[in-house]
Amino acid sequence: MALFYYCCHFIEFFVPLIKILEVITTDKLHTDSIKHHFKSKAVFETKDIFDFYEHFDKDIKPTTINWRVYALVQEGVLQRTGRGKFSLGEGRKYIPEISSVTKSIFKKLKAEFPYANICVWNTSVLNEFMQHQPNRFFLLVETDKEITNSAFYFLREIKKSVFIEPSKDIFEKYIVNEKEAIIIKPLISEAPTQNIKEVETATIEKILVDIFCDDVIFYAQQGAEKRTIFKEAFTKYTINQSKMLRYADRRRKKEELNQFIQTISNLWQQ
Repeated sequence: MALFYYCCHFIEFFVPLIKILEVITTDKLHTDSIKHHFKSKAVFETKDIFDFYEHFDKDIKPTTINWRVYALVQEGVLQRTGRGKFSLGEGRKYIPEISSVTKSIFKKLKAEFPYANICVWNTSVLNEFMQHQPNRFFLLVETDKEITNSAFYFLREIKKSVFIEPSKDIFEKYIVNEKEAIIIKPLISEAPTQNIKEVETATIEKILVDIFCDDVIFYAQQGAEKRTIFKEAFTKYTINQSKMLRYADRRRKKEELNQFIQTISNLWQQ
């Protein structure tokens, strides 16, 4: 049932309606059979998966198998170990590193505003997915809109380089050259967060949507770099696409994100 629910959302923006039965049906994916078939192999190749599916349908199309491989990777049934190489795997949850500075800021904010929703994360975690490594990072503090001003003045007592919802002009004049400024933003309602080491921080779904929606703070993650980030994130981790789209919808960018992923989806078939 969980696989059926996931694949329905997968199809919503990746596959034409006429292919629904090809992707969402557990019998078509043969999940249990593929686990049994490859359980004795540490590593296997794309050709082995093709041979496996041709055993069930000798006329199956390569594009159909590609989509099935993609679905199995996203489910964590398969994991990529190299170009065209796979092993059996489990769901790969994204767990970012939490620095001592990030943890300290979060704890101080929660002590001062115990009932506020707060999400703290550092843009340095993006280096894992990027080809070109920036040398400037920002600590993002997102909290309820009604206390952003209070949080701003509170953090200014701790650190001078604190900015609240900076415009592009402010960002370029005062923030871009700071080694690690703190940027305060309103936390979008229902934003997907996770608790890591007692710190409420961003999920991979939130990070991807934020990069897509905000080209001011994430100026270094635009263009070709944005495509690289998405490809690397989808390759390394299990992405809850329905969660990602719900958050994109809250940011009024659902359709644009759909179109973006459609244009680069071929990257995940390579």
